[in-house]
Amino acid sequence: MSNRHLARAIALQSLYEWDFHGCAKDPVEIIVRNLEEFAPNLDEKDFAQKLVKGITNNRDEIDATITRFAPDWPLPKITVVDRNVLRIGTYELRYDADIPSKVAINEAIELAKTFGGESSGKFVNGVLGAVYRDQIAQGIEKAADKPKEKDTQQADKNEPTASTKETE
Repeated sequence: MSNRHLARAIALQSLYEWDFHGCAKDPVEIIVRNLEEFAPNLDEKDFAQKLVKGITNNRDEIDATITRFAPDWPLPKITVVDRNVLRIGTYELRYDADIPSKVAINEAIELAKTFGGESSGKFVNGVLGAVYRDQIAQGIEKAADKPKEKDTQQADKNEPTASTKETE
Protein backbone atom coordinates (compact mmCIF):
# COMPACT_ATOMS: atom_id res chain seq x y z
CA MET A 1 0.00 0.00 0.00
CA SER A 2 1.43 3.36 -0.99
CA ASN A 3 2.01 6.07 1.59
CA ARG A 4 -0.62 8.35 0.04
CA HIS A 5 -3.17 5.56 -0.14
CA LEU A 6 -2.61 4.82 3.55
CA ALA A 7 -2.86 8.56 4.29
CA ARG A 8 -6.22 8.66 2.48
CA ALA A 9 -7.45 5.60 4.39
CA ILE A 10 -6.58 7.20 7.73
CA ALA A 11 -8.14 10.48 6.60
CA LEU A 12 -11.30 8.52 5.69
CA GLN A 13 -11.39 6.85 9.10
CA SER A 14 -10.92 10.22 10.77
CA LEU A 15 -13.65 11.85 8.68
CA TYR A 16 -15.93 8.91 9.46
CA GLU A 17 -15.45 9.47 13.19
CA TRP A 18 -15.96 13.21 12.81
CA ASP A 19 -19.14 12.73 10.72
CA PHE A 20 -20.47 9.94 12.96
CA HIS A 21 -20.33 12.30 15.95
CA GLY A 22 -22.30 14.96 14.08
CA CYS A 23 -19.22 16.96 13.05
CA ALA A 24 -18.94 18.13 16.68
CA LYS A 25 -15.42 16.84 17.43
CA ASP A 26 -12.29 18.65 16.28
CA PRO A 27 -11.30 16.91 13.01
CA VAL A 28 -7.65 17.98 13.37
CA GLU A 29 -7.40 16.30 16.78
CA ILE A 30 -8.95 13.15 15.33
CA ILE A 31 -6.53 12.91 12.38
CA VAL A 32 -3.49 13.66 14.56
CA ARG A 33 -4.53 10.94 17.04
CA ASN A 34 -5.27 8.41 14.27
CA LEU A 35 -2.00 9.07 12.47
CA GLU A 36 -0.06 8.56 15.69
CA GLU A 37 -1.98 5.40 16.56
CA PHE A 38 -2.19 3.70 13.16
CA ALA A 39 0.78 5.06 11.19
CA PRO A 40 3.35 6.69 13.44
CA ASN A 41 6.09 6.42 10.80
CA LEU A 42 4.00 7.53 7.81
CA ASP A 43 5.84 9.94 5.51
CA GLU A 44 2.59 11.51 4.28
CA LYS A 45 1.14 12.78 7.58
CA ASP A 46 0.98 16.33 6.20
CA PHE A 47 -0.97 15.06 3.18
CA ALA A 48 -3.53 13.30 5.42
CA GLN A 49 -3.92 16.40 7.59
CA LYS A 50 -4.26 18.60 4.50
CA LEU A 51 -7.08 16.35 3.24
CA VAL A 52 -9.01 16.49 6.50
CA LYS A 53 -8.53 20.25 6.95
CA GLY A 54 -9.40 20.95 3.31
CA ILE A 55 -12.54 18.84 3.42
CA THR A 56 -13.80 20.25 6.70
CA ASN A 57 -13.00 23.84 5.67
CA ASN A 58 -14.83 23.44 2.33
CA ARG A 59 -17.53 21.02 3.48
CA ASP A 60 -20.52 23.13 2.42
CA GLU A 61 -19.27 23.50 -1.17
CA ILE A 62 -18.13 19.87 -1.35
CA ASP A 63 -21.48 18.62 -0.02
CA ALA A 64 -23.34 20.86 -2.49
CA THR A 65 -21.32 19.33 -5.33
CA ILE A 66 -22.08 15.79 -4.15
CA THR A 67 -25.78 16.66 -3.83
CA ARG A 68 -25.80 18.12 -7.34
CA PHE A 69 -24.27 15.01 -8.90
CA ALA A 70 -26.14 12.44 -6.79
CA PRO A 71 -29.61 14.04 -6.88
CA ASP A 72 -31.43 10.78 -6.12
CA TRP A 73 -29.44 10.39 -2.90
CA PRO A 74 -29.95 13.07 -0.25
CA LEU A 75 -26.65 13.52 1.58
CA PRO A 76 -27.95 12.21 4.94
CA LYS A 77 -29.14 9.03 3.18
CA ILE A 78 -25.69 8.23 1.76
CA THR A 79 -23.79 5.91 4.10
CA VAL A 80 -21.20 7.61 6.29
CA VAL A 81 -18.38 5.75 4.50
CA ASP A 82 -19.58 6.59 0.98
CA ARG A 83 -20.32 10.20 1.93
CA ASN A 84 -16.78 10.71 3.21
CA VAL A 85 -15.16 8.86 0.32
CA LEU A 86 -17.09 11.22 -1.97
CA ARG A 87 -15.87 14.17 0.08
CA ILE A 88 -12.26 13.04 -0.34
CA GLY A 89 -12.68 12.48 -4.08
CA THR A 90 -14.54 15.74 -4.61
CA TYR A 91 -11.96 17.67 -2.61
CA GLU A 92 -9.11 16.20 -4.63
CA LEU A 93 -10.91 16.87 -7.91
CA ARG A 94 -11.93 20.43 -7.14
CA TYR A 95 -9.40 21.79 -4.66
CA ASP A 96 -6.10 19.94 -5.01
CA ALA A 97 -4.37 21.03 -8.22
CA ASP A 98 -1.46 18.62 -7.59
CA ILE A 99 -3.54 15.44 -7.73
CA PRO A 100 -4.44 14.26 -11.25
CA SER A 101 -8.19 13.82 -11.61
CA LYS A 102 -7.93 10.17 -12.63
CA VAL A 103 -5.81 9.44 -9.56
CA ALA A 104 -8.39 11.16 -7.31
CA ILE A 105 -11.22 9.12 -8.81
CA ASN A 106 -9.33 5.81 -8.74
CA GLU A 107 -8.18 6.30 -5.16
CA ALA A 108 -11.73 7.12 -4.06
CA ILE A 109 -13.06 4.01 -5.82
CA GLU A 110 -10.46 1.85 -4.05
CA LEU A 111 -11.38 3.35 -0.67
CA ALA A 112 -15.06 2.72 -1.40
CA LYS A 113 -14.39 -0.90 -2.37
CA THR A 114 -12.30 -1.47 0.75
CA PHE A 115 -14.44 0.27 3.35
CA GLY A 116 -17.88 0.56 1.77
CA GLY A 117 -20.61 -1.79 0.70
CA GLU A 118 -20.96 -4.02 -2.34
CA SER A 119 -22.02 -1.24 -4.72
CA SER A 120 -19.97 1.58 -3.16
CA GLY A 121 -17.26 1.52 -5.82
CA LYS A 122 -19.75 1.90 -8.66
CA PHE A 123 -21.66 4.64 -6.83
CA VAL A 124 -18.49 6.64 -6.11
CA ASN A 125 -17.28 6.15 -9.67
CA GLY A 126 -20.57 7.44 -11.06
CA VAL A 127 -20.72 10.54 -8.89
CA LEU A 128 -17.05 11.52 -9.22
CA GLY A 129 -17.09 10.76 -12.95
CA ALA A 130 -19.97 13.22 -13.31
CA VAL A 131 -18.08 15.85 -11.28
CA TYR A 132 -15.02 15.37 -13.51
CA ARG A 133 -17.03 15.56 -16.76
CA ASP A 134 -18.70 18.75 -15.53
CA GLN A 135 -15.32 20.33 -14.84
CA ILE A 136 -14.13 19.42 -18.33
CA ALA A 137 -17.36 20.80 -19.84
CA GLN A 138 -16.73 24.08 -18.00
CA GLY A 139 -13.19 24.22 -19.36
CA ILE A 140 -11.62 23.58 -15.97
CA GLU A 141 -8.43 21.60 -16.44
CA LYS A 142 -6.00 21.01 -13.63
CA ALA A 143 -2.31 21.41 -14.34
CA ALA A 144 -1.81 17.88 -13.01
CA ASP A 145 -4.08 16.54 -15.78
CA LYS A 146 -2.06 18.04 -18.61
CA PRO A 147 0.55 15.79 -20.23
CA LYS A 148 4.00 16.50 -18.94
CA GLU A 149 6.54 17.91 -21.39
CA LYS A 150 8.62 14.75 -21.05
CA ASP A 151 5.58 12.54 -21.81
CA THR A 152 4.74 14.61 -24.89
CA GLN A 153 8.29 14.35 -26.22
CA GLN A 154 8.34 10.59 -25.58
CA ALA A 155 5.03 10.17 -27.42
CA ASP A 156 6.43 12.11 -30.38
CA LYS A 157 9.46 9.79 -30.49
CA ASN A 158 7.24 6.71 -30.50
CA GLU A 159 5.04 7.85 -33.39
CA PRO A 160 6.17 6.47 -36.71
CA THR A 161 7.22 9.10 -39.23
CA ALA A 162 6.12 9.15 -42.84
CA SER A 163 9.45 7.67 -43.97
CA THR A 164 9.24 4.77 -41.47
CA LYS A 165 5.63 4.08 -42.42
CA GLU A 166 6.63 3.70 -46.05
CA THR A 167 9.37 1.21 -45.28
CA GLU A 168 7.25 -0.98 -43.02
